[in-house]
Amino acid sequence: MKKGGQAALRLALSAAWAGHFFFSSVSSAFASDIKGSKLATGTEKLINDVTTWLMILSPVVSGVLIIYFFIRRSAADEMDQKKWNNRIIAAVISCIGAVLGSATLNIIIGYYK
Repeated sequence: MKKGGQAALRLALSAAWAGHFFFSSVSSAFASDIKGSKLATGTEKLINDVTTWLMILSPVVSGVLIIYFFIRRSAADEMDQKKWNNRIIAAVISCIGAVLGSATLNIIIGYYK
């Protein structure tokens, strides 16, 4: 029983090493082709454009929502005013998160140029 386990372990290690050497040689052969491909450059441009638009649109949409929430809060009773206050706070935090996330992604993409 012990010999069978050691044989299986040796076989698994041999397969792992063979796989490692195979995939490391294959990935280095195709790395130069992917860098200049239309798919890679197009994806980079798409992410750059989306993050730019997100940085522009998220404050505008959040501003419209916050104005709407303030109008609804002014017409609400005391119990509902608390809910509208929470929605206003959530809109502000979401706007900040969207802008920071988009800017961070834009910075990370900038390092790959």
